[in-house]
Amino acid sequence: MPVLPKGHPKLLNAWAFYDWANSVYSLVIASAVFPIFYNALFDEDNPYVKLFGYNFKNSALISFVTAAAFLCVAIFSPILSGIADYTGNKKVFMRIFNYIGALSCIGLYFFDLDNIEFGLLCFFFGLIGFWGSIVFYNSYLPDIAFEEQQDRVSARGYSMGYIGSVLLLIINLAMILSADKADKMDMMKYSFVMCGIWWIVFSQYTYYFLPTGNKNNKKVTRSVVFNGFKELRKVWNRLQEEIPLKRYLLSFFIFSMAVQTVMLVATYFGAQEINWPSDEESQTGLITCILLIQLIAVLGAFLTSRASGKYGNVKVLIVLNAFWILLCGFAYFITTPTEFYIMAGLVGLVMGGIQSLARSTYSKFLPETEDTTSFFSFYDVSEKIGIVIGMMVYGLIDQITGSPRFAIVFLGLFFLCGLLLLLRIPKKALP
Repeated sequence: MPVLPKGHPKLLNAWAFYDWANSVYSLVIASAVFPIFYNALFDEDNPYVKLFGYNFKNSALISFVTAAAFLCVAIFSPILSGIADYTGNKKVFMRIFNYIGALSCIGLYFFDLDNIEFGLLCFFFGLIGFWGSIVFYNSYLPDIAFEEQQDRVSARGYSMGYIGSVLLLIINLAMILSADKADKMDMMKYSFVMCGIWWIVFSQYTYYFLPTGNKNNKKVTRSVVFNGFKELRKVWNRLQEEIPLKRYLLSFFIFSMAVQTVMLVATYFGAQEINWPSDEESQTGLITCILLIQLIAVLGAFLTSRASGKYGNVKVLIVLNAFWILLCGFAYFITTPTEFYIMAGLVGLVMGGIQSLARSTYSKFLPETEDTTSFFSFYDVSEKIGIVIGMMVYGLIDQITGSPRFAIVFLGLFFLCGLLLLLRIPKKALP
């Protein structure tokens, strides 16, 4: 195994290549094929399943499982971050979560209504594995790249992840479309297996070149494990003095809650609430919509970046939140595939923009400090707790009312609250 110096081109490429390996999970499993497969398991007239003695609506159940997984991630992320900063063998931790996630994807092959507990467990651990490995993956960046290289290498990883995940999704789409009606579900199951194998196989290039860790050979003590929580507490105390940052972070917490929830439930909503002419057109249309969102999101991020440079970050975020409110209102009434395609295009336009701008705006509000890692850890934990709340709200409304349309309207209220909180940021502090 070669030992490459910090900043070496091969080392940087190997690190970025992990995005190529793992991004297939977020597209194939979280966004596209699995939601369609999951919805197709249920009878359209009876989308309920009995679990632990209670009847759950299918989309509400998957929302609750997702919320539970993100809650675990939010709790364990600070612990993992503390270990990642201290341990002398972070590659082992990264590999463990990688393989947990990938094997869980393969395990989804056995997902059916007679085996739903096992299937949901695989879905749960797939999410845990993905986000757990990301913690250690991100922690490698300052180890392998100099400060002036980090933005460029990070962007390279994002680009490779986008290309790799879209490539596999197109292959999966071709498999599903070419199969007979009776075999389409099997093709989706094979997609899950391919996703897991892709993740494991391509990650080996990353592990071949990545260093083992900082090699301090020190034991992980109780104080190290909980150091991440101590850092979060310091950031919380500092926020009481930084009023503009505190108000922005509260706004971000609320509107990000809605954005992330929309991203996670969009395919389930489209599968249940849109009047597709046939099951085959439903499957094709939904995957096409996900690809459409991915493509337009890149354009949206670019246009948002240009607009923020001209008008200011917060002003553009206010406009984006207002646009999201209109989209939530529009989503309540859509029923046809054409309307859903239009909706997907508009969501893609503002989804990429609001995510990229929210993070860069946060960095501009940060006070003069060398401890930016703790501030961004606080940011990430806030985002994940927001996802837990958003998915729980969506799932509860869907479960109680029997329709996710009312939940979408409720998400529109989150965007309204986020907008109003952005207006409360002192004008003198606006970036």
